[in-house]
Amino acid sequence: MTEQLQLCRSLYNAALQERRDAYRKVGKTVTGYDQMKSLTEIKAALPEYAGVYSQVLQDVLKRLDKAFKAFFRRVRAGQTPGYPRFKGAGWYDSICYPQSGFSVSDKTAFFSKIGNIRIRLHRPLEGKLKTATITRDCGEWYVSYVCEVESQPLPETGSSVGVDVGTTWFCITSDGEFVGNPRYFNSSMKALRVGQRSLSRKKRGSNRRKKAKAAVAKLHRKVARQRLDFHHKTAAKLIRENDLVAHEDLNVSGMGKGNLARSIHDVGWGQFFSLLSFKAASAGRTVIAVDPRYTSQACSKCGHTCRENRVSRSRFVCQSCGHTANADWNAALNILARALPSVQNVEVMRGLRSPVLQGGA
Repeated sequence: MTEQLQLCRSLYNAALQERRDAYRKVGKTVTGYDQMKSLTEIKAALPEYAGVYSQVLQDVLKRLDKAFKAFFRRVRAGQTPGYPRFKGAGWYDSICYPQSGFSVSDKTAFFSKIGNIRIRLHRPLEGKLKTATITRDCGEWYVSYVCEVESQPLPETGSSVGVDVGTTWFCITSDGEFVGNPRYFNSSMKALRVGQRSLSRKKRGSNRRKKAKAAVAKLHRKVARQRLDFHHKTAAKLIRENDLVAHEDLNVSGMGKGNLARSIHDVGWGQFFSLLSFKAASAGRTVIAVDPRYTSQACSKCGHTCRENRVSRSRFVCQSCGHTANADWNAALNILARALPSVQNVEVMRGLRSPVLQGGA
């Protein structure tokens, strides 16, 4: 598998070089389809590529073609384009079987041109197998299967909820539930700081540097896994208990470039919103992203909107009707009001009682 990763990385870099040189020297655009037609010639000239499954090689060229399409799309949109890069050693860590050439049982996975590999299947596969992706992560090997399954709608609950996300609390719901922010990266900063300082002192190319680099990578992986697990559980709870979930349509990538970048990246709103949508589609629920403007300044009782209503970070006092509430809970009520389809539902929502603060997830 390591050899196949190396061959796929070399093919990716060679295909990128061909595209770049063809455009710079003769102004010709080489497409992904053109390069895939050349795979037969490549196998004839380089016999080692005959040991890689044909669809795996095609997928490598499709990845490059996708990178170029994304590049041109950003150019047309006036965004920072980001030209496709060459993959250095250690920066190409997965191969994909997009249609066929693989199978799986309880203890063994088969891959064409690789053979049978013993695996630990963490749960039974459901539905029709579509793709298999082999990934190397911190020296460990994983395979991810994509399966086509039928949606499994959950029974209706008759409940709708608005969710306001933040950095002090991970999220606050219109039902009055306050979910704590675990701050996984912040709690691991000391260990990461020690590991990164140790890495910086090691000589480049040495075995000790490789070990130190692997140790730091495992720390980052642990933080990412903890955050993903927390997002899964929080999203699953919201979807299980509500027919409709509303949240703000935030520009997370833009917010991650400001003064609170570290806290925003640590809380991971983008990943959470994606999981919420995926789980809702599978369970037959509805997720709505609403306009985030003035949700923290509008009164959930009378609708009066002004900056002075937000008297502090956590306190909301309406300057018109005198309504007092937790600022984040008030914002969650406004988010739900914008998502509800009728004025009647909005009036029901405005009659909710004040929440009881709850710590933890």
